[in-house]
Amino acid sequence: MKVLIIEDEIPAQQILKRLIGKFFPDFTVSGTIDSVDEAVKYLRTHSPDLVFMDVELSDGKCFEIFRQTDISCPVIITTAYADYALDAFKAKCIDYLMKPVEEEDFKKSVDRCLQLCGVTAAHPAAPKTAPSVTAYARTAFKHHFTIKLGSQILVIDVNDIAYFYSNDKSTWIVTRDGKQYMTDESLVSVESEVDPARFYKISRKCIVGISSIYTISKYFNSRLKVTLSPKNIEPVIVPRDRVQSFMEWLEGA
Repeated sequence: MKVLIIEDEIPAQQILKRLIGKFFPDFTVSGTIDSVDEAVKYLRTHSPDLVFMDVELSDGKCFEIFRQTDISCPVIITTAYADYALDAFKAKCIDYLMKPVEEEDFKKSVDRCLQLCGVTAAHPAAPKTAPSVTAYARTAFKHHFTIKLGSQILVIDVNDIAYFYSNDKSTWIVTRDGKQYMTDESLVSVESEVDPARFYKISRKCIVGISSIYTISKYFNSRLKVTLSPKNIEPVIVPRDRVQSFMEWLEGA
């Protein structure tokens, strides 16, 4: 299946490519486009089987593409804004995914698309060989953190954690629903306890989860500014010497 990505943010392009490779390895990304104009030109001469489309592109909103050309294949909208859902469904898009795109939502959306097309996806099968050393190592990563709240102990599943940050010599856990809890652990110990494929120490004061990244933009002196979701803290600056490894983590996490 040929997939076209219409998205003007490079990190978002990389995340979609990673998710496609992880869940649908038999798919081929036939093009990556960042503007309305280029998308219209491409679609007039190419016929992808599936399109992932951001709403706000470098030269306008994606709905202009529908007005200028016919798109016969399914379209899945990926956007940080909920305001365009009605416009998307009027344009006959089959799904509307909110950024940051969750893995399970992504997989379900594409599976739904394939069902509508009468196609069955061949998801990667579990390896039949003995687990590797890396696989065994992954089992050592924490599945939950325990927090003391007075006389109670709260158990927080790692899947519910958006990011960790330190402030005034204290370490905080921020959950995906916006709650935050102080932990006795240091950020250094947390870094060694969480899966590096899912969490990245973006600075000496913050460890981010892949699903917590809301936006990424260029910042002066060749750095990056990362806005997290939930927005409990100010945007985090990626130091210049960590930009490359951060982008590699984004692509391969």
